[in-house]
Amino acid sequence: MEPQLRHTVTDGVATVVIDHQAKRNAMTADMWRQVPPLLAGLAADPAVRTLVLTGAGETFCAGADISALRESAGEAQDLAVRAEDALAAFPKPALAAVRGYCVGGGCQLAAACDLRFADEGASFGITPAKLGIVYPASSTRRLVSLVGPATAKYLLFSGELIDAERASRTGLVDEVLPAGQLGKRVAEFARVLAARSGLTQAAAKEFAAGRTDRDAYWREQARGSGDTAEGVAAFLERRQPHFTWSAPAG
Repeated sequence: MEPQLRHTVTDGVATVVIDHQAKRNAMTADMWRQVPPLLAGLAADPAVRTLVLTGAGETFCAGADISALRESAGEAQDLAVRAEDALAAFPKPALAAVRGYCVGGGCQLAAACDLRFADEGASFGITPAKLGIVYPASSTRRLVSLVGPATAKYLLFSGELIDAERASRTGLVDEVLPAGQLGKRVAEFARVLAARSGLTQAAAKEFAAGRTDRDAYWREQARGSGDTAEGVAAFLERRQPHFTWSAPAG
């Protein structure tokens, strides 16, 4: 099977699968290129309320396909950064479901998601020091924001892998699941996210990323959305709310 990104949309949850099992789901140049337009389409789809990124089989992603680095390491890195930035900018909640190896560019993608759930057997690593590559500044800052400077330096200086339990202690992983439980838990939590207010989530995502100039915009969105009235009514009526806000086109 050709390396590809597969995706499905079910009950408000878009699932994107990295599929290159012959090379532990390593990302080819074409796969990196596919990420931004794929995410743009899912962001614009009102049926999509949350995103799950995962790998085919028993591996999340072993990084960039090394053969691409031999041809042009700089171009490969630029493609990876554009894909990572597109994922970080995705306006809806994004969750990485990690089994097996989550290494190099794969760890870049996972770190760009809002949340990371991992199988207890997962391994994480950032390996440019093994290849003589300068890790991008934006990717380094994102890593530091998750795990702090000391752990970021440990990972970047050594290129060593850490297990899921240690990744959880450092903040790189939000939940670690027993063997065989990851799929069920991610599906359950994705449904929770899809049922919550997209207005709240979109504003919170911007604010958490450090944006400080859109308070008035989000107040206006809240006034016109109906989500607040629906949420209060559902609480008082002891029923599940049906939130309808979606981001304005463009």
